[in-house]
Amino acid sequence: MFLAIDTSSGTSVAIVDAQGVVHAERDSADTRRHAEVIGDFISGCLTDTELAVTDLTGVVAGMGPGPFTGLRVGIVAARAFAFGAGLPLHPVVTHDAIALGETGPVLIATDARRTELYWSTYRGTDDAGLPIRDDGPALAPAAELATHVPNFAHYSLREVPTVRAANLAKLAHLLSANSREFAGEEALYLRSPDVTLSAGPKRVTA
Repeated sequence: MFLAIDTSSGTSVAIVDAQGVVHAERDSADTRRHAEVIGDFISGCLTDTELAVTDLTGVVAGMGPGPFTGLRVGIVAARAFAFGAGLPLHPVVTHDAIALGETGPVLIATDARRTELYWSTYRGTDDAGLPIRDDGPALAPAAELATHVPNFAHYSLREVPTVRAANLAKLAHLLSANSREFAGEEALYLRSPDVTLSAGPKRVTA
């Protein structure tokens, strides 16, 4: 039984078993209130299922791509919960979870703000039902997507406004059942945060 958390767009939390049955799910499309709702969503999912933390077998973290400010909230929450509960953390690429179940060539695109899109291309699924990624994740201006994606016309475009944590959990169960590698530990921000620390001390003038 996996608890999955994703904040690459809105905020989504779900509890899903190894057969892919969704036992609880909480979602918000709000891209500004990740930190305010994430704790309530986790608690609410556990309450809805009447599960104890000890009934869970792992925590799934959506690693993006996603904007820095929002994405890190979900990753930190997943890491903290996994550490506190003594559970393994399973990082997955969010676009891979969205592509789950797509049998033909598909281009997954999600909102990166600033009139840009995150994109990844997939040729379909393998014998285990896992998505086969051709390219990405990468970042491109929304108006110029066709010129940035290799062989753009080959793929069916799927612009996805929100992400379901339930799909992340289903992907993680498939990866685990087929002894496949999970994503890396690094978040897929794909660009620098909006606010950065200055390199040196601030100059003060009279």
